[in-house]
Order: sequence, then C-alpha cells, then structure tokens
Amino acid sequence: MFVKHTEAILDEIDEIEEIEMEDAMEDDPVLDIDSSDVENPLAVVEYIDDIYHFYRKTESLSCVSPTYMSFQFDINQKMRAILIDWLIEVHYKFELMDETLFLTVNLIDRFLERQTVSRKKLQLVGMTAMLLACKYEEVCVPIVEDLIVICDKAYTRMEVLDMEKVMVNTLQFNMSVPTPYVFMRRFLKAAQSDRKLELLSFYIIELCLVEYEMLKFPPSLLAAAAIYTAQCSLLKSNQWSKTSECHTMYSEDHLMECSRMMVTFHQKAGTGKLTGVHRKYSTHKFGYVARSEPAQFLL
Repeated sequence: MFVKHTEAILDEIDEIEEIEMEDAMEDDPVLDIDSSDVENPLAVVEYIDDIYHFYRKTESLSCVSPTYMSFQFDINQKMRAILIDWLIEVHYKFELMDETLFLTVNLIDRFLERQTVSRKKLQLVGMTAMLLACKYEEVCVPIVEDLIVICDKAYTRMEVLDMEKVMVNTLQFNMSVPTPYVFMRRFLKAAQSDRKLELLSFYIIELCLVEYEMLKFPPSLLAAAAIYTAQCSLLKSNQWSKTSECHTMYSEDHLMECSRMMVTFHQKAGTGKLTGVHRKYSTHKFGYVARSEPAQFLL
C-alpha cells in the first residue's frame, strides 16, 4: 500500500511538472521569425536556415588564434587596437557599409596571423584591408588616392597595390567568411529588436573589434553576447528569450563570460585614448546610444 501511495504521489508530481513546463513554453514560445517574410524574395525564407547552418559550420575558418600576436616581432596588441580604432573612424568618414568594417578587421587579423609585419607597414596593412573589403562589399569603392590622403601620404600608390597583392595571395583570395555582422542581422531579428537595441548591440560589438582578447570567441557567440548585453542594459534585467536561444544556439550561461567582458568595455568606452567607437555612437545618427548605462549587474 505504501509503495502504491508513493507511486501515486510521484505520478502526480510528474503531471504538475509537465503542466508547469507547458505553461512556461506558452509564456515564452519559440516564434517563427520568418513568417512575415514569406512573400519577400530577398529574405530567401526557403534557404535561410541552410544558409545559417553553413555559416555556423564554416565560421571557424574566419577565426584566428588568440595568441597570434606573440609571433609578431615588431607590433603588439596595443598597436592593433590603435589601428582598428583609427579604421573605425575612417569607415565612418567614408560612410561605408557595416559589412565592410567587420570584413576589414577580419582580413587584418587573418593576414597578421600568417605574415610578420613591421610597425611602419601596419597602417598600410589596415588601409589595404579596408580597400579589399570595399571591393568585396561596396557598390562605390573609395579610390586609392583618397585612402593615401587619409594616411597623410605616408605610402605611395604602388606600395598600396603591392600590399594588396601580398594580402590576397597570403589569404588565398578567401574573402567569403562569416563575420559577426551576418550573425548580428539574424540574431537581431530573433530578438525582435527595435532601432535602439540594434544600435546599442552594434556599439557593443564594435567596442569588441578593438579588443585583441575578444579573438578567442567565435563570431556567432560575439554577436549573440552583444545582443544579450544590450538587452540587459536597456531593460535593466536578464533578458534572453527562447526564440533567441533557439536561433543563436546559445543559452545565457554560454554567453555570460563574453557578456561580462563586454560590460567592462562599455564602462570604460569613453575614457582613455581609444574613443573612436564611443565618439561615433555619441552622435545623433547613432541615437546617442554610447550614453546608455552599462549592465553592471551582470558583473
């Protein structure tokens, strides 16, 4: 009788747990984020899941070793940070597409991982990487002479073209790599973002571009963590829906280490010498999101 009574109690508990799980799923269901785009041929709804499956499968090819700088004899992490901070300002000045900036940084890191560079040539590498990224992403590409002027005529046209040859050969002409940008677009859609969340997410991830230590995270995790951190900053509480978790394939626990680092970058963004990203996102065009309070409760 005791055994039967115990089994009845356990069965009742199981039923209660199932009901609670169903209620929780009803409270936060996984949404079909592509249903509104079925009639939009540019959204390629039939293929979008396959496309992002391919991006996740190949994103490791766009990653570099987080210790590659130890093999460079004349440059260091700080010089890389100064270069990328400057390139973010150049990118803003030329009004280039977001894709171009992320590809530029990716090309720089992949090239420096394979090729030693003197500090005198580092700016040339950065400028040439931006030229290559423009040729890949932009409709209207800045002319070489404009880039030379931006560099205060430190290099000649021939030096730029020679570096271009060296870079494309070193990278084996591989420009088609998934950067954090492609994941940002999909994950923001899953988060049902508004303009403010989108701008703050991009602000946070652009802060990460400058930071060498963030190379240890894959592009998809960086994108997911930036959106998660931005949501926490705006809503003042932990926010990560089932829909976001489903499409990013990252839980809150997976994002926490990266997100905490992002909060520290957000805190110090307006201080120090490298404030290019902060100044960019302190403008009306970018909604003054740099003034947003960091999600300090995550620390």
